[in-house]
Amino acid sequence: MTRPIAMRVRAPRVRAASGLTLVELLVVVAIIGILAGLLLPAVQSAREAARRTQCQNNLKQIGLALHAYHAARERFPAGCLEWRPGPTGPRRQLAWSVFLLPHLEQQPLYDSLDLSKAFDSPANAPAAATVLNVYLCPSAARTTLRPSGRGACDYGGIYGERINSPNNPPKGTMLYEKAISIAQIRDGTSHTLIVSEDCQFTDGQWINGRNVFDQAFAINAAPPGENDIRSEHPAGACGLLADGSVHFLTETMDLKVLGGICTRARGEVVPDL
Repeated sequence: MTRPIAMRVRAPRVRAASGLTLVELLVVVAIIGILAGLLLPAVQSAREAARRTQCQNNLKQIGLALHAYHAARERFPAGCLEWRPGPTGPRRQLAWSVFLLPHLEQQPLYDSLDLSKAFDSPANAPAAATVLNVYLCPSAARTTLRPSGRGACDYGGIYGERINSPNNPPKGTMLYEKAISIAQIRDGTSHTLIVSEDCQFTDGQWINGRNVFDQAFAINAAPPGENDIRSEHPAGACGLLADGSVHFLTETMDLKVLGGICTRARGEVVPDL
């Protein structure tokens, strides 16, 4: 009698699950969180570096415009024409930044102004409301681009300094009613600050002659409302020398040196920036 052949039946193989376990998932999430925490400051730093570069480019353009103005008139523009309060009659209080407009590719805007009238005249209101990126620092976290209805300006002309001695007579290069030539900058154009950041000053408007000041504090150290070198860049502010070069002025700069570069002909010995 033939015996039946027994058939061996194999049990189906159970395939292991291919997904992550909860512990593994938590580990991945933690690693991603750590990497994001490390990456975010680097991204923010890169963005600020780009903003600072743009701010410096703004000042370079302003420097080129100042030298084009000087080439045409043998003088830089006065810091302010008809500062208020004046001795008698209405005062225009027009800023140096107004007179650079033709050299900043803004001839139509310049032509639309009535320069026989004051900066805050109704006749000048439409033109004064124009926002000009060349006068704005991209790091400024502002609430409006038109303070008092006029285009903002984050850069101020250097009227002198009150760190080393009183600013009387004024020692800077951007003066009231008086235009200074390169020949009068006897300290040397490469050692004399002419324009710097004065970020978000209350009356910082490109048409308003209040955007000149004498330096009295360390950089970024002035109290609110004080017109001084101020920026929203970490650790310093950008400045334009009279030779057209742009430098980052650190908050730790020696105050005697800072005062020295804010004068045009006092004979201070200052290091190269």
